[in-house]
Amino acid sequence: MTNKQAAVGQRPIRVVLTKVGLDGHDRGVKVIAQALRDAGMEVIYAGLRRTPEEIARIVLEEDADVLGLSILSGAVVPLTRRVVEALKAQQLEDVVLVVGGIVPEPSRLELNGMGVTGIFTPGSSLKAIIDFIQAGVANHRTYQESK
Repeated sequence: MTNKQAAVGQRPIRVVLTKVGLDGHDRGVKVIAQALRDAGMEVIYAGLRRTPEEIARIVLEEDADVLGLSILSGAVVPLTRRVVEALKAQQLEDVVLVVGGIVPEPSRLELNGMGVTGIFTPGSSLKAIIDFIQAGVANHRTYQESK
């Protein structure tokens, strides 16, 4: 829990991590999940091969602040686009959306245009990911201030 959260008695940042599509490699996302837990966040690992609609439902049911998608295939843009559409259908536009995995440089601007606020590729430091999520929630999920 960050000092800001502790000072106002807020719940920990709630993060849903998942793999979308057919990608079955989940070692990296499990490492991220443990690092976020160690940083005081509540992490829901939704597992492998989730559909965009399942992901949006899980984010809604878990009242998540952050959705982290792990995508190691070349389909990062179309898969993320489908997840963004599913989130919009559930009126979840204020969820901080981060993508990790293989993200070619040309795809990054397109992902940013869809609302992805953080992109982390192999070799990103765990501290950078944690710091980004903590800052992103503070900036985008201001409703927590009133709880």
